[in-house]
Amino acid sequence: MRRSLSKKVVITFFFIFFIGFSIFVSSCFEGTGKARRSSGIKIAESKTYEASLYRQNCAVCHGAEAYGKEINGQQVPSLRFGNAENKTEQELYEQIANGKHPMPSFKDQLTDEDIRRLVRFIRRDLQGKED
Repeated sequence: MRRSLSKKVVITFFFIFFIGFSIFVSSCFEGTGKARRSSGIKIAESKTYEASLYRQNCAVCHGAEAYGKEINGQQVPSLRFGNAENKTEQELYEQIANGKHPMPSFKDQLTDEDIRRLVRFIRRDLQGKED
């Protein structure tokens, strides 16, 4: 009986340990920040004007869902994570308006308001930031 009890204790311990470890690991990959939770927007399904602007002007290089992609062996960055997350609204505006090699300038194709709408779309909808 004593052996049976110690087996149950060991099994219970491993079961509790496994559940706790699983919760810990899953929380590491899900992200706990607001940006990670809010960046789940599906651009292809969005009916907003800003998503339409993105699809028409940005998706060809940054990918349909803004996760970045490779073009001619060069990695085009994600607009959801990474370096784009650290840019201010003004820096994003300047990059879209004026370009930065190899990214082209959009100031002659988009209005000032459309560029500002894209910046807000990137910050709010893709990155989940409330400025």
